[in-house]
Amino acid sequence: MALVAHQQERKRTIRSFVRRAGRLTPAQKRALRELWPAFGITFSDKPLDFNSIFDRTAPRVLEIGFGNGETLVKQAAATPLMDFIGIEVHEPGVGHCLLYTKAAKISNLRLINHDAIDVMRHQISDASLKRINLYFPDPWPKKKHHKRRILQHDFLQLASRNISPGGTLNIATDWEHYAEQIDDLISSDEKFRLSERRVHSGDAPLDRPTTKFERRGIRQGHRIWDWQFIRN
Repeated sequence: MALVAHQQERKRTIRSFVRRAGRLTPAQKRALRELWPAFGITFSDKPLDFNSIFDRTAPRVLEIGFGNGETLVKQAAATPLMDFIGIEVHEPGVGHCLLYTKAAKISNLRLINHDAIDVMRHQISDASLKRINLYFPDPWPKKKHHKRRILQHDFLQLASRNISPGGTLNIATDWEHYAEQIDDLISSDEKFRLSERRVHSGDAPLDRPTTKFERRGIRQGHRIWDWQFIRN
């Protein structure tokens, strides 16, 4: 067991993100100070009790890498009968999302400021999620950096453990080579099956609002790939 834990720890030295210092605005600093107690979840190695956190039983959605939180808050506001958990490693984005959350006057959203893989491995209980959203993850376009992409077999193993049978994994990217990797990964994975795949120009997002990263990709002339995979 000690050897397995050591090997897992060595794997996690390859991160799918680089922490950027990022300047916090005064409003973001105030949000982190004043709103985090109400909407933030501190990382630990203990599974979360979502029924206690949200004070109800409801389907749960996890969004990984929510950026500034615009899309996440829109989805939470539009779906009040579901609870949403957002993960983001960059503090300015968390601060921005807290401000959006307050403005939207919603209570069905909580945020975690930590590495998503650690959260999925330690804090998310088995089959406790209805859906995972992974929208426009860092494409790490250089071939030598592909190992940093979050979408790997290990990620799919964690996602399949976190998502209840019949739940979905929703992914979007604007990088063609990443889309090819995603197609290959899922086609060889027995725990997920394809429900829908779309290729579009930003005019047909699959069961989601458009995102800031999506709009930037479209301005650069990129196509958009959307998938919905069902947990077998």
